[in-house]
Amino acid sequence: MKRIILIGPALFAFILATLTIIKYDFLLSLGWHPTQDPTFDWPSGLALGPYGWIMTTTFIICGSIMSTFGYRLLPDLKPGRASRVGATLIMIAGLFLAALAFTTDPTIRDTPATWHGQLHDLSFVLLGLTLFPAMIVLGFAFRSDEKWRNLSTYTWLTLALAAPAFFVKGAAFYIFLFAILVWNEIIALRLFKAV
Repeated sequence: MKRIILIGPALFAFILATLTIIKYDFLLSLGWHPTQDPTFDWPSGLALGPYGWIMTTTFIICGSIMSTFGYRLLPDLKPGRASRVGATLIMIAGLFLAALAFTTDPTIRDTPATWHGQLHDLSFVLLGLTLFPAMIVLGFAFRSDEKWRNLSTYTWLTLALAAPAFFVKGAAFYIFLFAILVWNEIIALRLFKAV
């Protein structure tokens, strides 16, 4: 289980980068542009069109890994309210990441929004509304635990960098994604070494 937790962020980043390269022209046809409009139907639009099933599967796998990560994190932290709440929020955030498998609707379309497109959008919002509080609370849990203390400030700094980029969109979204994936990998590495 430990090794699976370690591969989650790297797997997500690899699939995202690979599919973006493979589906570059398709993404452009949706209205996406890597610098001028980087969040226009990206990364969710990777689940549309050719090879879309790969992104859909990646959402499910990586969401399951994130939930497992939260479950596995809990017993390693010093028992307390912050540990329970933080780990539980990570588990729930993982469920919302997996729920991004409900296929998004293209932004430019002639049809009304679909039920699965609405669920996808709701899942994205709920992912942010659980992941960010999880990081705040885990910062406190880390601070009260000698083994994790040095990751407390790093967790809060990551959140301070990533949270605005989540809402601002544009090229800043790359910063959000990179910061969150690196944070997940560093916490998973610490968990792996602690066991």
